Amino acid sequence: MTDININIQNPDNTITTLVAPTDMGLSLMEFLKGNDYDILATCGGMALCATCHVSVISGFENLHEISDDEYAMLDTLPNITETSRLGCQLKLADNMNNITVKIMGDGN
Repeated sequence: MTDININIQNPDNTITTLVAPTDMGLSLMEFLKGNDYDILATCGGMALCATCHVSVISGFENLHEISDDEYAMLDTLPNITETSRLGCQLKLADNMNNITVKIMGDGN
């Protein structure tokens, strides 16, 4: 498989589905930013700013384990959820097909 579906829960709770390539080495953050979603990505994907914070609505169990660095950054946020991840730390891959995420930003 080279393309997967990524579902984004919008602020009004509607879902937008985008087709994402898995063969370009993109992170979820890069893909969402490239599709004009409001993600600052201040640190450029280094897990240092949390401006690409997403809450995984469905498909969380399919993701790779969270790293210590990613968890440490998320743990500083006021709006962390049980399924929070940093979009920059999630490389688009087949295991993410049909995942649903809500963009949380940096909590401000």
